[in-house]
Amino acid sequence: MVNDLQAWQRERQDELAAPSSWLGLIGLFWLQPGINRVGSAEESEVLLPAGLPEQGKILWEAGEAVWQPADGPEQILKTDLDGAPTVVDIGHLSFFVVDREGQLAVRLRDREWARSAPFAGLAYFPFDADWVVDAAWEVIDPPLVMEVPSVTGDLKTVSVSHRAVFEHAGQAVALLPMSVGGHEVFFVFRDRTSGKESYGAGRFLKAPVPENGRIRLDFNRAYNPPCAFTPFATCPLPPPENWLSLEVRAGEKKYAGKA
Repeated sequence: MVNDLQAWQRERQDELAAPSSWLGLIGLFWLQPGINRVGSAEESEVLLPAGLPEQGKILWEAGEAVWQPADGPEQILKTDLDGAPTVVDIGHLSFFVVDREGQLAVRLRDREWARSAPFAGLAYFPFDADWVVDAAWEVIDPPLVMEVPSVTGDLKTVSVSHRAVFEHAGQAVALLPMSVGGHEVFFVFRDRTSGKESYGAGRFLKAPVPENGRIRLDFNRAYNPPCAFTPFATCPLPPPENWLSLEVRAGEKKYAGKA
């Protein structure tokens, strides 16, 4: 179990140190229907820090975003809604389109980010077997409908039909999932270490799909959301029901570098 955890931590470390890391994001630009100019000119809707005044345009119409470069063929831009988005490279910069409840935005990345701000690495609480929890997967009937906020202030409606229930150090704990997929269950939570030893807005946790009315929660794999590393992420915040009144001294600690 510990060896698997260490391998997972190394993979996460490598991912965040890579050119495509969250730490390389340098901009988030919300698109408007119609033409959105991309370039270094001040009036650009997608403002680049360098390069041509106009590198091209993104045309957003009929539910589709199309990249129209100044010196090349058009390209349909696949968003992150159904998988990996289309990435457009402009020198050491790149951009891609994300979809947030039907609103499109361009994320701009500098792939050479580590030259100016090297990755500070990740820190973890020591492994704690007591935070590997076998929880009950209880049905909520009727389902609970929540308005989940994000760091951008937007609200997303989430319907929750189950919750993970367990006891730790004599306290009853219930966690509501943000999403339940075919391969994993996703949680967002805060605890008494948030803002101190761990990231203030809370942490993420993924768990295998439940079996026979039970779900395994390994809080040693709790990790920081993207917004711990960049101001250009759109992370969900934990609902009040997932603000835990105890310290979860397991998983990832607060990032020591500059977000």
